[in-house]
Amino acid sequence: MQKTREEAEKLLKKYIKNDKMLAHSYASEAVLKALAIRLKTDDISWSIAGLLHDLDVEITNANPKVHGLEAAKILKEYHYDDEMIDAIKMHNEEAHGLKRNKMFHFALAAGETITGLIMATALVYPDKKIENVKVKSVTKRMKEKAFAASVNRKTIMECEKLGLTLDEFVDISLTAMKEISIKIGL
Repeated sequence: MQKTREEAEKLLKKYIKNDKMLAHSYASEAVLKALAIRLKTDDISWSIAGLLHDLDVEITNANPKVHGLEAAKILKEYHYDDEMIDAIKMHNEEAHGLKRNKMFHFALAAGETITGLIMATALVYPDKKIENVKVKSVTKRMKEKAFAASVNRKTIMECEKLGLTLDEFVDISLTAMKEISIKIGL
């Protein structure tokens, strides 16, 4: 039985208290839904995976050795779909040493990662509004390794494994995030 978005958000708020992490989760949800629609796949599962992918980040203190694995355990207890749990676990390859090998894996990893670069780009604008961010600004910042240095550019480039160019991927992601700008505080 497929879980509803409302059930997923309730679970998210049970485990995530930090407003910035909630904003990241909502942004990831929007990006994953837009990617699923573009790629003609299950937008409900993909968007819920985006919403819940960092479910364990506060429990694990974002420790890359275990982040994702705890989320998988929690989601299994709540009877979430195995494919979704697998994608969530795979968004952090460091925790288990396995390599992403499915579209869902690549989409979640690249999609949740691009949100950080887009948010950082918006925050350097004078008005700090995502509505004014352009695709070209994000792709330019992508080349600046010192800008948002913790954002893994290699992971973002996994968008190519989805058949998308970086410009297409940024456009899809940015458009999705602009649609929820108020919710994410940008």
